[in-house]
Amino acid sequence: MRISDIIAGFIDDMLSETGGTAELQRAELANRFNCVPSQINYVISTRFSPEHGYIVESRRGGGGYIRITRVEMEPERLIMHTVNAIGDTVDVNTVTALMANLRQSGIISDSETRLILSATGNNALRPAPPDLRDVLRASILKQLLIYLL
Repeated sequence: MRISDIIAGFIDDMLSETGGTAELQRAELANRFNCVPSQINYVISTRFSPEHGYIVESRRGGGGYIRITRVEMEPERLIMHTVNAIGDTVDVNTVTALMANLRQSGIISDSETRLILSATGNNALRPAPPDLRDVLRASILKQLLIYLL
């Protein structure tokens, strides 16, 4: 298991134990896992981003902290939040993260997740010119999510 997975698991456990909000000290976590503070930053930015359903606040300095809050919303609101977060373009990795968040939240089923990932995947968009794929992907994803409402 990679150190990133271990750190992410630890933070996720903290969030579960504290009801969805955890305050962390970057240096303290780095010492705990015997890694550099930038590794903590990497885990937070890639695993606990708004696309994954989290709000991250930080304060730097001596008494600095990182506060991570798991966003809990009713299904319709979370879908609309996701639609609004997509913007004009979206890449495959972001679609995967967004769908994982909706699936984990119980908003969409496994089969809906697979269907959406298939419809927005690179294979489905192969006939389109490469410079238009992320634009088309965003449009298709938004329409599919709005349909779910």
